[in-house]
Amino acid sequence: MFNVVKAELRKLRRPTLFFGTIGAAIFFTGLITSFIYLMIDSPRGNGDRGRTIGREVLELASGSVNGFASVGGFLGIIALCVFAAQTAQEYTYGTLRNLLVRQPSRMKILIGKFISMALFAIVMISVAAVISIAISYILAPGAKVSTDLWFTSDGFDAIFTTFVNVTISVVAFGIVGMVLGLLLRSPISAISLGVLWLLIIEVLLIAVKNSLQSWLPGAQLSAIASGGSPDLTYQHALTVGGLYVAVGAIVASVLFVRRDVAN
Repeated sequence: MFNVVKAELRKLRRPTLFFGTIGAAIFFTGLITSFIYLMIDSPRGNGDRGRTIGREVLELASGSVNGFASVGGFLGIIALCVFAAQTAQEYTYGTLRNLLVRQPSRMKILIGKFISMALFAIVMISVAAVISIAISYILAPGAKVSTDLWFTSDGFDAIFTTFVNVTISVVAFGIVGMVLGLLLRSPISAISLGVLWLLIIEVLLIAVKNSLQSWLPGAQLSAIASGGSPDLTYQHALTVGGLYVAVGAIVASVLFVRRDVAN
């Protein structure tokens, strides 16, 4: 198992993959966090779907991680793409046969891949958290937002809680990516379907019938990152999202063990 994790981490730290992924995470984190403060008085809102995040919210102990929580869904999409590509490319390049020669247990390969990619995701999340908090602290005075409560004991508790929630959400998005990679066995197909569903189909479905937000997988995982939303409680999102991820992971694992290794 350790050798599988080590081998996968070697692939994940390739400069093009590592710096490209971290760069994308920094870009979206900086963009979304900046909008919250730069557009704080905008009549069009400064949050998701035109929602307004006022000064009274940003001045709470949890204000330092408001932007970080908001970017959780985008970090999840990045993780989905990485997890899907790293899983499906073994079929595309035909390297799964070589891996099975060195490690015959398919489940050990699958679990080792997951552990290595989860560690990669945690690094990405940590960088995003630091960037978001730093930008929030820098922009807060210009937006007339007090930061007195941000770094108290309650503030640090909020930072830790948000970090855990975002990690759960991002890793769950990553598992969805792995499931798509195992089912479709093509990086392009897996990434395209995942991004298309999350960024277009779910948004259209929720726009047509808002009650669907309580049951669609992407909405649940995004709500987990923000600790719940006005339309979704944290417990509901965690339960429904967890069921989606668990069922998908079980089905994909069975197929991975039983199907032929060829694409």
